[in-house]
Amino acid sequence: MAEGGVPGVEDVARLGKWLAANGITGGDGPPVVRLIGGGRSNLTYRLDVGATDGPGRGPLVLRRPPLGHVLPTAHDMAREYRVLTALTGTAVPVPRPVAICQDPSVVGAPFYLMDYVDGAVLRTREDAAVLSPAQAGLLSQRFVEMLASIHGLDTEAVGLAGFGKPEGYLARQLARWQRQWELSVTREMPGYEDLTRRLAAGLPAVSGAAAPGALVHGDYRVDNMLIVPGGEPRISAVVDWEMSTLGDPLADLGLALVYWIDPGEPDWLSLGAAASVTTAPGFATREQLAAQYARLTGRDLSRLGYYMAFGCFKLAVVLEGIHARFLQRKTVGEGFEREGQVVPVLIERAHRMLDDAG
Repeated sequence: MAEGGVPGVEDVARLGKWLAANGITGGDGPPVVRLIGGGRSNLTYRLDVGATDGPGRGPLVLRRPPLGHVLPTAHDMAREYRVLTALTGTAVPVPRPVAICQDPSVVGAPFYLMDYVDGAVLRTREDAAVLSPAQAGLLSQRFVEMLASIHGLDTEAVGLAGFGKPEGYLARQLARWQRQWELSVTREMPGYEDLTRRLAAGLPAVSGAAAPGALVHGDYRVDNMLIVPGGEPRISAVVDWEMSTLGDPLADLGLALVYWIDPGEPDWLSLGAAASVTTAPGFATREQLAAQYARLTGRDLSRLGYYMAFGCFKLAVVLEGIHARFLQRKTVGEGFEREGQVVPVLIERAHRMLDDAG
């Protein structure tokens, strides 16, 4: 896609030819391409294509890596496509994958296509207006149940054997995200070096042994799912699997709870932007979510404080990378100027969580 994330005429024309050549459309002209906003990493576009009896009939969604500053091992379209293929038809709803293209000459980067799924992205407290407090409570339950379903999947049965190495997962994650920080960091960051030392010293003795081979989403939060509000709100799809692997499921829970702001609590992640959807009346608290997860899975959450601190560290690295792209003018959309401001807050929160856990 062209600079600024807006597809140029030539991009769309090449994409239209690729769609026709691969039998996804009937060759009835290029698609209408619109950016789906709100994401902070991979770029997502809706494609409206002409009617066809093929697998791509109706709207499609195109996913591609972000512009500029793409870190090694990050934004792997093939991995995300593999996960969607494996999860199609399971208890974890995902958009149906349609096709993948590894040739960067079509739109400027590898990409894949999936079906468009109806559902709302609930990101802010204002978005929660479609939910009553009772419905917000039900959605909180569905949120935890879905995470437990992801972690309970038989990864070999769905074709994800070898998708990751669960043993030693957290130690490798710590090393990996430290490397990503070194490639992304734009400034001196007080507390960062001490935080990595504390995380290394406190690693759980046997990472991932409680659930060998558990699928980890890697960025599980309310706005990475599509919600159909209705009488009883349901999750029509879980999306954004770019950081998924096999590993320690409690790392997923820890990061999910970092994202989850309790009802009535100041939203320290937004720093003055629109407050998180989970601050609205009726949503469960972090403590209630953790208790429900423990009941559903039987897992020991005695080290949950460590996992939440690790989630703060990981998110700090991710946001520093986004901040670096913002400084390079390679971000698409609004609000990116705030991401860098959250990084020191996350590092300070991680230290507090480790203090409390100790």
